[in-house]
Amino acid sequence: MADQTPTTVPTGSSEPAGTPRRSVLGLGAALLGGAGVGVLATQLSGLGSDANTTGALAGSATGTDPEWATHREPFFGTHQSGIATAPQAHAVFLALTLAPDAGRDGLRRLMRLWTSDASRLQRGIPTLADPQPDLAGPPGRLTVTVGLGRGALDKAGLADRAPAWLAPLPPFKVDRLEDRWSGGDVFLQVCGEDPIVLAHAVRSLIVSAKGIATIHWQQRGFRRPATSVSTMRNLMGQVDGTVQPAETDYDSLVWIGDEAPDWLRGGTSVVVRRIRMTMDTWDELDPEAKEQVIGRRLTTGAPLTGTKELDKADLDATKAGLHVIPDFAHIRHAAPVAAKEKILRRPYNYDEPVTGAANADSGLLFVCFQRDVVGQFVPIQTRLAASDLLNVWTIPIGSAVFAVLPGATEGGYLGQALLGEG
Repeated sequence: MADQTPTTVPTGSSEPAGTPRRSVLGLGAALLGGAGVGVLATQLSGLGSDANTTGALAGSATGTDPEWATHREPFFGTHQSGIATAPQAHAVFLALTLAPDAGRDGLRRLMRLWTSDASRLQRGIPTLADPQPDLAGPPGRLTVTVGLGRGALDKAGLADRAPAWLAPLPPFKVDRLEDRWSGGDVFLQVCGEDPIVLAHAVRSLIVSAKGIATIHWQQRGFRRPATSVSTMRNLMGQVDGTVQPAETDYDSLVWIGDEAPDWLRGGTSVVVRRIRMTMDTWDELDPEAKEQVIGRRLTTGAPLTGTKELDKADLDATKAGLHVIPDFAHIRHAAPVAAKEKILRRPYNYDEPVTGAANADSGLLFVCFQRDVVGQFVPIQTRLAASDLLNVWTIPIGSAVFAVLPGATEGGYLGQALLGEG
């Protein structure tokens, strides 16, 4: 869908585009009574008298914004953004349920709307008919990433087009999954550096889904900002996401190739796991015990056999007949046994208001992308569930798997190879 430039607000006016001045004064008369109209009119007139004030109200870049504020992540391309993109400070993850009668036409309409919305929002441009256009920018490295669950294909009559791995994960003995954090038909990952721009983008996308899909779950996460030079830390104090595949290996480990249905080539898969941390008992451990549980130093993130974070862990090293990195350590079981098991981790922390007698409701939104869920993620999680001592302090309470669509081409829309022209 071609972009349509929003109506420009005339210089010297602070009124939103398309809002007649008389309608604002009419509202003032209703709220303040006839005597208040003159006061309100004076205030509105004063706001429009300073060009700098007008620019500030519109949320436009002033020339003093940090570089990330005006940075635009590309929307169109072979792959969607928000996957290989350097992680932003804030994220919102949503799963939506398609209306029972949405069908293929409804899903196609949703993908067209979201393609139009996302392509504009990532440039800091309001969506069509945006009720709050001043909140759309600056872009602040915003990304919108869209995926489909098994349910979406079933409801669209396309179950035969689903890859075998597009299904709930096998049960793991450590799981305590709750329906309110699991599954879903359609997936949205919206990330950005500016939480106001992010909140506006999420709201815009939800509004576009009205009548087609409803929210099943919504989860908010945070991590270090883009300006940070250090690896993210989770709320247990440990570095998180150190071991990642090299960018040169993305084609074999992240992006889906010829082995998948044609509509998924160039896409990927995402696993989202909500992992609650029992911080009260974790806090009782001394630093050395925490390092033994994880297998890394708290201060540097280095493996217990190294001195720097990126040093390779020596899982065979021993001291006094015992492994330096304990047999129960997290990094021992999270380490890929084969090169093909590497996954692209993109985790976020969460910290919710406490309820009842709880002292904390904190944890990790573990998000990872891989070419094959069954061949890459499942073997790692199977080992972790069996022997990882960290399971004492972590509880998976949510789980979902989605097929992340390939990127869209200009003039096309996300999922077009699956859903057709319509």
